[in-house]
Amino acid sequence: MKDLTDFFGEQSPLNELLPGFQPRAGQAWMAEAVADAIAKSDKLVVEAGTGTGKTFAYLLPALLSGRKTIISTGTKALQDQLYHRDLPLIGKAVGRPVETALLKGRANYLCLHRESQIHDIGPSLSHDLHEVRKWRHRTLTGDRAELTDVTEDSAIWPLVTSTADNCLGQKCPEYSKCHVVQARRAAQEADLVVVNHHLLLADLAMKEEGFVEFLPGAEAVILDEAHQVPDLAVQFFGVALGSRELERLVEEARAATLPYSQRSIDSRIDKLQTAVRVLRAEAPRQEGRHELSTVMEEIREPLATLAHAIHDVLLAVAELDNTSIELEKVHEQLVGLAERLNVLASEDAWDGLRWLEVNPRSLRLHLTPLDVSSKLNALIDNEYQAWIFTSATLAVGEDFSHFGSRMGLAGVAGLTFPSPYNIERNGLIYLPQDLPQPSDPAHTDAMLEAVTPLLDMTTGGMFCLFTSHRALNNAKKWFRSRKSVLGGRKLLAQGDAPRDDLLRRFRQYGDAVLLGTGSFWEGVDVRGQALSVVAIDKLPFASPGDPLMMARLEFIRRQGGNGFMDHQLPLAALSLKQGAGRLLRDDNDYGVVVLCDPRIMTKRYGKTFLQCLAPMPSTSALNEVSSFLAAHEREGAVA
Repeated sequence: MKDLTDFFGEQSPLNELLPGFQPRAGQAWMAEAVADAIAKSDKLVVEAGTGTGKTFAYLLPALLSGRKTIISTGTKALQDQLYHRDLPLIGKAVGRPVETALLKGRANYLCLHRESQIHDIGPSLSHDLHEVRKWRHRTLTGDRAELTDVTEDSAIWPLVTSTADNCLGQKCPEYSKCHVVQARRAAQEADLVVVNHHLLLADLAMKEEGFVEFLPGAEAVILDEAHQVPDLAVQFFGVALGSRELERLVEEARAATLPYSQRSIDSRIDKLQTAVRVLRAEAPRQEGRHELSTVMEEIREPLATLAHAIHDVLLAVAELDNTSIELEKVHEQLVGLAERLNVLASEDAWDGLRWLEVNPRSLRLHLTPLDVSSKLNALIDNEYQAWIFTSATLAVGEDFSHFGSRMGLAGVAGLTFPSPYNIERNGLIYLPQDLPQPSDPAHTDAMLEAVTPLLDMTTGGMFCLFTSHRALNNAKKWFRSRKSVLGGRKLLAQGDAPRDDLLRRFRQYGDAVLLGTGSFWEGVDVRGQALSVVAIDKLPFASPGDPLMMARLEFIRRQGGNGFMDHQLPLAALSLKQGAGRLLRDDNDYGVVVLCDPRIMTKRYGKTFLQCLAPMPSTSALNEVSSFLAAHEREGAVA
């Protein structure tokens, strides 16, 4: 192998290892650019279209570089795929053994001590605890992803894993066997470590002992799905405190003080528990996000009562003699909670936005920074590390400035490697005419009236992607009252089953209609004719009333910028690019993206969205859509 271009060429060793491997010029060029950035300890931003093969394009130069490398992915699922499937395959092709490690957040590992402390448990969790205890004796890593017999959202997991707050550290009796410690030690010693953005940012923000000590030693940091990082960073560099966290601490305080059984302590803990309940009861009923200043009058007194209750328990715990390790941790947590609550409830000037998040069974107070680019720049801007950022959606057209400004990467050039698929021939944008404005209550019904005729034009399936749960629920009702339009197809809707189960069934049926929002806009891969139409109800503009959006717009205003043009528009364009990107996932895929927002045709900014989907052509003529789908289905039948 002379160079990276040869590796990804006709004689690539991947031919024998990867079924269906095809040489792609963009993949080879991207690999060369990544190798150059690593060698020069430079910064590189790369947008790699669907099918470019970006994972191997950064893995290979990372493995060949001889540099200590961190690779961070968008989700734990991608992290597992990268570590357990892609890395072994590329390592086998290269033929050079490299010491690798997989590192996740603390909550992903079984805590041997906490598991051993569980004695009495309700019947609803006894089965899951039994499975955990059987698995405890056969697992080498303690990674909960191994235990598929227990659901990811089982209530057993918080009881048998630890947090940074309740971990006993070196004082833990199981410290020598601790899975978290072993995983971090392996990461320290490895040449290449696979992490995820949540772990990377959480550790950087909290300066938790462990991984953050390893980061300065890395010579290259590669962030895949990098478009997620700015929004995640805003969360992690802020301050937050939730009712579930407080309720968990109440239980831990009861357990830690049980040996003392002093009525005064029990009474104070009871008052803390009551204060948490009162805060939840007095908070706004409406679910969603509320700017704190608009609801402060309702919760000012409950917040003050909560602060006093935390202080009283803190004093009681501090006065106990011969404290245990568990009691010391409870004391530390109480101090931390008191500090956070003081910051969140204070109305003193702070360069951020205070807001309240209300969920059905919990609430959470947030203080969000207006901008984190300076913090990220301080982390990234050095001369001894290479930083590579890659995703399928980083640029608006050829412009990377929106991503660059949010990441503190001003002046860093971006490279674009378009999808190798024949998008111009295999994709078509349909713009239905005479639809009502998105704000019109009749919009969802009109959208479905416009897109369902396409079901008669294809034997494949359809995604209907919505920008809100309200529209999704309206669509469910619409379809269930007009079952005939489905023509015998199955209707699958987000919320009726776990996401992975819905996708499995969608692929299996081959011609179903799936209604989704949020998580279905990205990270979903359905290949072949099972997905022939992606219908999008509205341009995905984030609500200007959302506290996170308000914070960003306020920062841009202070800088003298235009919030809509500088942030809302590019953010929506990139989101649309993600949603439409669900359609063409393979060389032979074909289909139609239906955009049901009339603003694309009536507003000056509409062309920005169409440019993001270039070179896919567009039409407003339904007969052209019919001809397009018929021609491709004929080709497929002949093939």
